[in-house]
Amino acid sequence: MSKKICIAIDAMGGENSPAKNIAGLNLFYKKNSFKKDFFFNIFGDQNRINLELKKYKIPNDIYKIHHTSSIVSDNETPLTAVKTSKNSSMWNSVYSQINKDSDISLSAGNTGVLLVISRMILKTINGVSKPALAGLWPNKIGMNVVLDLGANIECDENNLVEFSEMGSALFKSLFPKDTPRVALLNVGSEEIKGTETIKKAFLKLKEISKNGDFTFNGYIEGNKIPEGETNVIVTDGFTGNIALKTAEGTAKFITDSLKKSLTENIISKFSLIFSYFSLKRFKQKLDPRKFNGAIFLGLNGPVVKSHGSTDSVGFYYSIDLCYKIVKGNLINQIKDNLSHLNEGKI
Repeated sequence: MSKKICIAIDAMGGENSPAKNIAGLNLFYKKNSFKKDFFFNIFGDQNRINLELKKYKIPNDIYKIHHTSSIVSDNETPLTAVKTSKNSSMWNSVYSQINKDSDISLSAGNTGVLLVISRMILKTINGVSKPALAGLWPNKIGMNVVLDLGANIECDENNLVEFSEMGSALFKSLFPKDTPRVALLNVGSEEIKGTETIKKAFLKLKEISKNGDFTFNGYIEGNKIPEGETNVIVTDGFTGNIALKTAEGTAKFITDSLKKSLTENIISKFSLIFSYFSLKRFKQKLDPRKFNGAIFLGLNGPVVKSHGSTDSVGFYYSIDLCYKIVKGNLINQIKDNLSHLNEGKI
């Protein structure tokens, strides 16, 4: 029998925890019970977790509760939390990877603290100068991997090259049948445009792409991200975070405006009857819960950060992402790509 995929869950992180966390776990179990190849290490207040588990018919042989006495609050600074969080559900969920008890860790708690704790416990992979925060964005034909989304405000060309290799590895682990196609987010598609850092990264990626880890598509402008011709978009954390928040805000604006316009009078309400299923598909495509889960790349173990304000459905999608990451052997994919990067240095 092959080893089960073990997912460590910080059950106390985020709003409405542990209720949404356990409800999300239940959704994952109901959708995947036939697979029988997963196990959960659940960290947090044992009494509160058991109260939530009693609401569902989750077999007790697919999980183990690890009681922890403290919770990392959303208001804590990374410096303070590092000193006081060793008994927390967040710390212990990440630390469980050290003894190989878990393959991946998931938390909806404080992002800054989670990043610092993860880097402190798991350390960076040899050859990685800065870990990156990656996320999934939908495009017209599939899915994009976008990084960095805020872990590194300032980046040089070598960081962008590393992000390209790690982002490509993530894409391959999630979508093994597709080819990673990398592009640098820029103010134009011409080679002469952009900062010196972007131009230097362009030249390096053009050469390194010959190793076969990805196809290099050069530059991409923000309005081309949804097209799908490129599926790994690379930038620094400052630009990436702004792009992420802009995309999230735009999607919400569109769905809210559409809903308002279709319910403001009797005629529009009547037309809603005939377009119900098309609108439902449109809403589902832009549902942010489906893309809930940012991935810390470059550490010796994978860590996924769920939105703190998401609900049980969003947390389910984060669990599903964790399962796919381990199934796709992400860490080995990254190490393999980085070895090619060393071969391809110019």
